[in-house]
Amino acid sequence: MNAAEIKRMLPHRYPMLLVDRVVELVPGTSLRAVKAITCNEPWYQHLAEDAAEEEFAYPQTLLVESWGQAAGLLAVHAGPGEADLGGQVMLAGAMSGVEFHRTVYPGDVLEHRVRVLRTLTDTVVFEGESLVDGRVAMTFSRMVMAFRPGEQLRPREEQQA
Repeated sequence: MNAAEIKRMLPHRYPMLLVDRVVELVPGTSLRAVKAITCNEPWYQHLAEDAAEEEFAYPQTLLVESWGQAAGLLAVHAGPGEADLGGQVMLAGAMSGVEFHRTVYPGDVLEHRVRVLRTLTDTVVFEGESLVDGRVAMTFSRMVMAFRPGEQLRPREEQQA
């Protein structure tokens, strides 16, 4: 799955679209996706010219977000090349057992591995990890993703209009 297909499936856009490519997908079961980290990303723009290497550490919150986007791609994938949210909004409901094992820097390529643990009617539970050069950078024991009707999530004044 290339960048154009990912953009059709996820609502995220620059600068928060954090999955570059899906390299393996088994619908309803597992997914492997990649995200290349570069020093041209907006979170690095305010670093001084003489910034130390540790200042270039990729933000852990963005590692979590990127992995979550990969999980979202697995959750919404209905078949080869298509996905249909049907007016549903994807919500990260809960996370547990998130551990960071190594720092990620520009020049690294993250490989997200996501597996479905359980599927309910409107909720999916995932587990997995992110690797850099075959070494684990982050693990997820659980992430719960729920889908809710978009019209129910709008403010009341928008619903009445």
